[in-house]
Amino acid sequence: MDTRTALLAAAAAVLVVSAVGVVAAPDALDDPREENERPGDVRIAGIVVSPGEVRGETAELRLGVDLRHRGPAVENVTVRHRAIGADSGLLVDETTVDIGEVDGGGERTINGSVDVERAGGYRIETAVFADGERVETRTTRVGGVAALTPDYADTRVGFTDGNVWPTVAVSVREADNATATLSVSVSVTNRGDAASDPLDLRLLMRQAESNVIADEARETVGSVRPGRTETVTTTVEVPANYNYYVDAALWSDDVLIDETQGVANLNPRETIDADESVEEVEFSVEDFADGGAGGDDGADGERPRDDGSTDDGTPGFGPVAALAALLAAALYARRRP
Repeated sequence: MDTRTALLAAAAAVLVVSAVGVVAAPDALDDPREENERPGDVRIAGIVVSPGEVRGETAELRLGVDLRHRGPAVENVTVRHRAIGADSGLLVDETTVDIGEVDGGGERTINGSVDVERAGGYRIETAVFADGERVETRTTRVGGVAALTPDYADTRVGFTDGNVWPTVAVSVREADNATATLSVSVSVTNRGDAASDPLDLRLLMRQAESNVIADEARETVGSVRPGRTETVTTTVEVPANYNYYVDAALWSDDVLIDETQGVANLNPRETIDADESVEEVEFSVEDFADGGAGGDDGADGERPRDDGSTDDGTPGFGPVAALAALLAAALYARRRP
């Protein structure tokens, strides 16, 4: 075999081996540029829901969607949010965010929102589309929307809620048989991080049995520093010998901010609190108006008075006085001849 024939035989052998290798491993000769021609991928990495603007009847729910991108650019990407009533299953609101092209890999946050009523709970369905085709859907449940405070009433200033120190304290300044002048002190606390704006304090003195407003008062609560408690004092004049609920409210530009209640017990036969009434409790205005001088306790029995008489009005003697009288009479009889 000459040299030319040997070379041809070797080339033929190489071709045969190469053909066998291609059949056994077809990916060995793939063009690496084909990887760049594979479509990109967009997926939801996470969703965060937070309250936005809270109005009287409705509330805004802000939705932050983290999108994860891989591969080549993805065209015409949109994110759709649907708010569906948890109980009714009805569509409440729907919004679509047009993103356009997504490229560069990694994650990015897409912000959106829906408006819902401040009642019940909701199911938020978030779907991602690429070129009109849905690629993923996530569902988030939201409840307790009614607990969100409207923006116009959102303040960190309110009545003090203490275990010992009273929120509403009532004392008698002057009193007679007809009227009583009361001093009412109300504690207000700033639980925020900044000094508060001035507020309006309004008091109503409501007679317990009839609910008739006997008197009312208004005072301005000045700026309260963060973490501080201020006491605002005012006076009211009401008919004596009645019990009253002290209804207190804080207002900001005619918006009710907070409310609380105290009591003023001026009836010597019964007292009230915010929850119930108790009969036949000894209490009288005079005890506080004249330094503690006691009066009629209102009982039906014959309780001895300080002057020795009984509650039935009989000017007599108590047991000790009667015994002393008997001893004196016996001594007088022995001395007679």
